[in-house]
Amino acid sequence: MFDKSKWIQLPRNVLVGHEVLEELSAAVSELYLSGRPLLVTSPTPNEIAGDRVRAQFDDPATVTISEASFDSVERVIEVGNEVGAGYLVALGGGKAIDTAKMASDSLDCGFISVPTAASHDGIVSGRSSIPEGDTRHSVAADPPLAVVADTEILADAPWELTTAGCADIISNYTAVKDWQLAHRLKNVEYSEYSGALSQMTAEMLVGNSDSIKKGLEESAWVVVKALVSSGVAMSIAGSSRPASGAEHLFSHQLDRLVPNGALHGHQVGVGSIVTEYLHSGEQGEWRDIRDALDTMGAPTTAAGLGISDETVIEALTTAHTIRDRYTILGDGVSEEAAIEAATFTGVI
Repeated sequence: MFDKSKWIQLPRNVLVGHEVLEELSAAVSELYLSGRPLLVTSPTPNEIAGDRVRAQFDDPATVTISEASFDSVERVIEVGNEVGAGYLVALGGGKAIDTAKMASDSLDCGFISVPTAASHDGIVSGRSSIPEGDTRHSVAADPPLAVVADTEILADAPWELTTAGCADIISNYTAVKDWQLAHRLKNVEYSEYSGALSQMTAEMLVGNSDSIKKGLEESAWVVVKALVSSGVAMSIAGSSRPASGAEHLFSHQLDRLVPNGALHGHQVGVGSIVTEYLHSGEQGEWRDIRDALDTMGAPTTAAGLGISDETVIEALTTAHTIRDRYTILGDGVSEEAAIEAATFTGVI
């Protein structure tokens, strides 16, 4: 008897395009939300678009945070309770969106994602990433009820944030391979549909890497659609597996070894070059990954990340200890193997 079931949570509305920020209130009205809106933002996004958001609602409240942290989450929860927030509107990048995502869960209300930078797939996923000390916690949460991504605003964001978003998506290449490996060797549940969607998203960016240009609104359109697809793949899987494998373990270990180092997306991009080599050897697709990142202007080396060769090797040999997630790193890569992979690929 077949008794399998799954609850898949996805955004109800996704608006992507030129000046769609002006349609935010219309998108919210279709969700039939009630109560006072609480805008969760950080200083720069608030300056860029805060007034345009507030002008679309009656009596909105605002809480401004300076960092993504558990203290910030608690502050949003406190303000949300004080103002009787019916729902949250997260305006910004990772700080505001990840914080609002966690806070909305505690407040038992939905949130709307309004990204001002296409820097990571958290803009639509059901995972929240919050740093604490020298580590980063990835916490399950509900995905946004709606996503409103204005490509005019995204195209004006600092270019390194966009290339970080691109690198985050391209790293799906190796995340899916790790997921398939874990399925074969450890019987981890695998979703063909979710894996295919994630892989296709990465291939789309690699294939269009030469068209991703600084300041070009069409580029923001391509990147944010890819980020949405990646987030949907995670929601379908009910896991971050479609977009997080050994390359993310490598990045999280770098965060421990070099706090406030390079951008998350850039770190996983470099990690993906090495882990693809570990998966497939000299003839693997690591060159395609490296060349796509280089074409977009994303780092492909330790030096490009501003991190020493020694730190990269330490991260590669210890990343498997970050969490109980089987990847190509297995129970650890030897220092000799890490040096060989990082040297052959030109990462060090």
